Amino acid sequence: MNRCRWCNEKNEKYVIYHDNEWGVLNLNDDYLFEMLVLESFQAGLSWECVLNKREAFRIAFDHFDRDKIQNYGEKKIEELKLNSDIIRNTLKIKAAIKNAAVFSNIVNEKGSFKNYLEEFTQGKIYYETGLTNSDLSDAISKDLKERGMKFVGTKIIYSFLQAVGIINSHEIGCFKHVKK
Repeated sequence: MNRCRWCNEKNEKYVIYHDNEWGVLNLNDDYLFEMLVLESFQAGLSWECVLNKREAFRIAFDHFDRDKIQNYGEKKIEELKLNSDIIRNTLKIKAAIKNAAVFSNIVNEKGSFKNYLEEFTQGKIYYETGLTNSDLSDAISKDLKERGMKFVGTKIIYSFLQAVGIINSHEIGCFKHVKK
């Protein structure tokens, strides 16, 4: 079975992620928040590195419970910085806390993060390959930054949109490729 070139077929987690999750539309707020946090931790690293630590992130970050995360204090930050099972970047940890609060504010304002995203997408799914950013990711990134989020540059947002299925980027030749 042919997959996207980036999928390391020697890593079972990566294959399962590629085959069953990446590019599959999922606009559940809890999932969207998890993926936004994980994508922000990817900055400067590979997705495979983050994916391999995903379960540890779920445990360390209280299963991505926004209400808990936005109230993390210095004690929890220190605990996370000492957790060798996750990526221990202080700026990214603090960004996750700030982003939880901003994400919750958006949900309160718009009714859901899905509704927020659909203001940019009008519910459209994008089919494109070979890009790392677009006008769409530029616009969402700009707005999220204006709202106070961190580690949400256009490339991170583009990866996030791919992960949650708003942008379907399976490569030509991949069994998951959709031609539109």
